Amino acid sequence: MGLQFTTRRSDSPWVDTVWTCTSEQTTSMTSVAGARWGLVFWEQAGRTYSGITGPETRTGTAPVPQGATFTGIEFAVGTSLRAVPAPTLVDGGIGLPDTTHRTFRLDGARWETPGPDDVEALVDRLVRAGTVVRDLLVVDVLRGHRPAASERTVERRFRAATGLSRGAVRQIERARTAAELLAAGDPTAHVVAKLDYYDEPHLARALRAYVGRTVGQLRAGVGGPIALDLDQRLTS
Repeated sequence: MGLQFTTRRSDSPWVDTVWTCTSEQTTSMTSVAGARWGLVFWEQAGRTYSGITGPETRTGTAPVPQGATFTGIEFAVGTSLRAVPAPTLVDGGIGLPDTTHRTFRLDGARWETPGPDDVEALVDRLVRAGTVVRDLLVVDVLRGHRPAASERTVERRFRAATGLSRGAVRQIERARTAAELLAAGDPTAHVVAKLDYYDEPHLARALRAYVGRTVGQLRAGVGGPIALDLDQRLTS
């Protein structure tokens, strides 16, 4: 097996998912558009690295080096880093300096490098320190609540908190959900109706743009490794 990629949901309101990845050989993975920022930690050839990942507005290909082990945190939409404007992270990221096997540096402080089971404890410390913050208006809107603020204010707050427009967040989240439903065997017509796509071609275009897969590929589980929780082990 060339690549193992797994995810788990988090019970922290600040975290969406925690993921791990182990590569036995140099390969690549299909990256999927996402509305979330994250932290990632990895080891390769005895060296340790860390970085901040940003939201991605389109699908692409991400190289995965041989012999690397990753732990990643995908934060909930509406959260952000106090010291890093969210728009600067879109379709990019930042490497964190001075990372060791035990610690990494973020927002002027040193923190313990987490394993997959230590993520929530780290996030709690980051929140208490004010390093990770969130916009409750954005969170409420995502939960379906109608804000007292104007549409212009909501849009401005979405862009400040996520780096993306409210519409872009919705389109990306909808395409990811569609991919998961199709991979689980849901009929295409059901997915179109459930997620309010105009028709099947509309769904197909969204999958190509945001997921990099066709309906047939998702159903068959083919196309190579993909950075999406499809409840499967991935091989290159």
